[in-house]
Amino acid sequence: MREPITQSPIVGIFWMVLTGLCFVAVTAIVKHVGDTVPAAQAAFLRYVLGLVFLVPMMRPILAARLTKRQMSFFAARGVAHTLAVILWFFAMTRIPIAEVTAMNYLSPVYVTIGAAILLKEKLPPRRMAAVIAALIGALIILRPGLREVSIGHIAMLGTAFGFAVGYLIAKQMSDEVKPAVVVGMLSITVTIGLAPFAYAVWVPPSLPDLGWFFLVACFATLGHYTMTLAFSAAPLTVTQPVTFLQLVWATLLGAVVFGEHVDAYVVLGGAVILGSVSFITWREARAKRQVTPTDLAVKG
Repeated sequence: MREPITQSPIVGIFWMVLTGLCFVAVTAIVKHVGDTVPAAQAAFLRYVLGLVFLVPMMRPILAARLTKRQMSFFAARGVAHTLAVILWFFAMTRIPIAEVTAMNYLSPVYVTIGAAILLKEKLPPRRMAAVIAALIGALIILRPGLREVSIGHIAMLGTAFGFAVGYLIAKQMSDEVKPAVVVGMLSITVTIGLAPFAYAVWVPPSLPDLGWFFLVACFATLGHYTMTLAFSAAPLTVTQPVTFLQLVWATLLGAVVFGEHVDAYVVLGGAVILGSVSFITWREARAKRQVTPTDLAVKG
């Protein structure tokens, strides 16, 4: 069991801002590479090339002497993250960056609904209203009936669910083991999980593609590490609102670099979702219960 870490709101905000920048960089690179490599293979290359970062993490992982229970939790997170990251890589080639980012804000809403249905947790009226507001935000983004809801949007709904499972486990594990162990175990389990999917669709990657995916691995690994530090440094009620910056950066990135149309409905829907998530987080903190944070732009 780790010793309690003194929390600092300013430090937590700093780490969460850095996390957002890292994940936006990941998003930009994956969007740049496009669909030249199948989604499952692209995800696998990101993780297998990132195994180099496991070298400094092996000592803390071995020293942690993980219990069977902890190993089971890490394995479950690996399965959820494997499926989510495949869907995310696929969605990135089908819909604008801003829509990918905004729909990722649904992850903690999924957790709230799942806890009420599966774990029989109470869903007070205010919390229920926040969940409904978040779902309305998703409808604002998707606008079914007014425009085509593509397979990329459906993939992002699945992505947000998978990340929700993963982040709930990550939060629990970050209270028990060092951040390096949380990040390292994610890399190991997801690389193993992606291998058979990548093998099934494998195409020879070019050297430039390998270089780009190594950069993805660099930024994604750093992002997961700084996110874990943010969890430990400050309450979720402090770091949660900071994640909205990712939608702003993603929207600007899509418009300036990739020539994507700035959709006011996507920004509005993302703001509604994040506002609802922040309210849920605040209410949970008032009730002295832990909730899952939203990570928000790719968690790949």
